[in-house]
Amino acid sequence: MEKNRLEAFSDGVLAIIITIMVLELKVPEGSDLAALKRVLPVFLTYLLSFIYVGIYWNNHHHLLKAAHKVNGAMMWANLHLLFWLSLFPFVTGWMGENHFTPVPTALYGLVMLLAAIAYYILQCIILAQQGPDSRLAASLGRDLKGKLSPVLYAIAIAASFIRPWIAGAIYVLVALMWLIPDRRIARVVDERGHAG
Repeated sequence: MEKNRLEAFSDGVLAIIITIMVLELKVPEGSDLAALKRVLPVFLTYLLSFIYVGIYWNNHHHLLKAAHKVNGAMMWANLHLLFWLSLFPFVTGWMGENHFTPVPTALYGLVMLLAAIAYYILQCIILAQQGPDSRLAASLGRDLKGKLSPVLYAIAIAASFIRPWIAGAIYVLVALMWLIPDRRIARVVDERGHAG
């Protein structure tokens, strides 16, 4: 399979995920500001999840561009990632509709944690294909953000049962850490483009 087919498939799935999430936003009953206040938790959760999908889409794009070729392991790892991302609409809606109560907030974090692990697996498969001395491996370095994110998700899951707002703040913090695209991988893609 060519890389562009895998990327196009993934882009399509991510577009559907965003579409499903936005369809979960219901028009408020009433025409005053109080009506908007009732749907605010759902909107805020949608906004956070939209940002997360955008982060995954951007970094996934750069990661696939850095890959030399697609193999079976990469295809399965990519599907594994897309599976966890496809649960975003469900956990987004559940957390928002229930106003950040403990169990939905913890499940949101669990899906975020498992998506992060799936992305890490995909990254490892691509790195294994290129070797430990590749430019991609050098550009990733110690990958502090990649290692810190799962730890923060685990803390947020536990915090959900104590103070759900702390979990929400951690989810926002992780999103802010990743909001700027990972330029390390983008540099490798740019260098390869100029060399070829």
